[in-house]
Amino acid sequence: MLAEERSCFRCQLTAGWGDDFLIGVRARPEQAWAVEEFFELFKTPWEFFRSDHVYDVVIVTSNDVPRIDKGLLLLYQADSLEWDDRLGVARTERRATGNLKRGRETLPIYSGLLSFRVALDSAVWAEGADGGAAATTFTDSPLKVVRFGYNLFDEVQYLLTRGQPIENASVPVLDLHVRMLRECVLEAGISLVEIPPVPAKHGFAICLTHDIDFIGIRRHVFDHSMWGFVYRATVGSIRRLLEKRLTVGQLLRNWAAVAFLPLVYMGLLRDFWEPFEWYLNVEKGLPSTYFLIPIKRHPGNRVPGSRAWRRASGYDVTDMPEAAKSLLKHSCEIGVHGIDAWNSVEKGKFEAERIAKTTGKTPEGIRMHWLLSDQETTSKLEDAGFAYDSTVGYNETIGYRAGTNQVFRPIGSKRLLELPMLIQDGALFYPQRLNLTDQEASQACNRIIDHATQNGGIVTLLWHDRSHGPERFWGSFYARLIESLKKSDAWFGTCTEVSEWYRIRRGVKFESVTTNCGRRVRMHSTMGTNDHGMRIRIHRKDCTSSHAGEMQEYTDMCWDGRSEQDIEL
Repeated sequence: MLAEERSCFRCQLTAGWGDDFLIGVRARPEQAWAVEEFFELFKTPWEFFRSDHVYDVVIVTSNDVPRIDKGLLLLYQADSLEWDDRLGVARTERRATGNLKRGRETLPIYSGLLSFRVALDSAVWAEGADGGAAATTFTDSPLKVVRFGYNLFDEVQYLLTRGQPIENASVPVLDLHVRMLRECVLEAGISLVEIPPVPAKHGFAICLTHDIDFIGIRRHVFDHSMWGFVYRATVGSIRRLLEKRLTVGQLLRNWAAVAFLPLVYMGLLRDFWEPFEWYLNVEKGLPSTYFLIPIKRHPGNRVPGSRAWRRASGYDVTDMPEAAKSLLKHSCEIGVHGIDAWNSVEKGKFEAERIAKTTGKTPEGIRMHWLLSDQETTSKLEDAGFAYDSTVGYNETIGYRAGTNQVFRPIGSKRLLELPMLIQDGALFYPQRLNLTDQEASQACNRIIDHATQNGGIVTLLWHDRSHGPERFWGSFYARLIESLKKSDAWFGTCTEVSEWYRIRRGVKFESVTTNCGRRVRMHSTMGTNDHGMRIRIHRKDCTSSHAGEMQEYTDMCWDGRSEQDIEL
């Protein structure tokens, strides 16, 4: 049951917490970044464990387990602990990876897994290989212990740095870890207050983005792009027709496009690869972000693969000054479709300056051409002055490379935020990739949208420049998808707008204060406010179990961030 109040409020609610913060965390020193980032995704009061404080919940991911006599103790460790003997659990051999099961859900584990032989009714997640329990509960009143056979913050670091393999792309693993922790707290009868990743008046955010690799076929005469188009529009169209992935009408349109190509080159017919007018018409005033190439005819340095030369573009931003300024007038954003910024601070600054000189506006964000990156890319992009990146995603499929649909701060970054790219046209429809029909693609996209509807976060869409016309004809699917999203409870924002909302949410701080009325937790914003506001979500401690598909009882209230909010303990 959900009760919501849309007006701002002065929050003074009984939360049933301990003497200080709700959650105390004892982790290894090298896990500090992962701990901090996890609790930016799960925005709830916490602090690193202090022995002179009392907590309702203690999370331990080190071998040093403090003495806890009451409350909830969560032990996350893929190695043996002395507590295992105290709990009387029989351990199996530690494995490097594994897949946990609960009902229809799967939870991949990447950084070590230990399972236990326990009674089935005490198992939280079952381990697929041998049927053991990878998470199990024990109650020794007034203490409840949940023993997990993996290390939560090792998993967080793996997901946010290395990312998931393609075979697990459809699983929002990190979001499942957040939900599981929330469930453990609530099922222990402990109330919880959090700031979910949703604006005050919306259920989730949508970023419409376009990587502009081409601005017209006229720039491609007798090159590989032209010949590739001719082949796919003629011979390739016949094959797609036989596979029932192309209609007869679309085949005829493809053939006509090839036949009249000389007239397009002479300027007598419209260039069917020109993208901007089509997107502005379909999106009808919705804000979107266009990533433009800063340097033409340059494939970039350190590009892997034997066909690296194909990365060079036939245009750059200086070829389209009027079109770029027109996009800005239509409330769109222009970012950098980076060439060498991923491996060079100087090149990153140069690429941003190329965009700024043409548009008159310094770009805030970047997405690398071909999604190139390495371990040093984050720091280089930040040093080049970018506020956000949207490169983390897949070329081969759609889904959650970082295990989440939330904006996060990559390791090594102080300010730069990452907007994960979840859905792109090429991954859905290319024959060499998923090669989905429209119906299959709709189902795949709806799974990602449904997750955002239920959990918040963002849905970042990428539709390329020439996807709307011959020979692809992916434009009608995009138009239907946009119309469907407009009917949802979603906020459409540019990448800068959405990343700034997350920055404000990340800037909310909690502190424990004592007043004449008792002990409270005080919330205040250190990053200012915006027009979209935030929600404060209060989970009542008498809520029932919230296993997959079940609704928790909570109350949502609006907070504009302009004044401090006190939660009475």
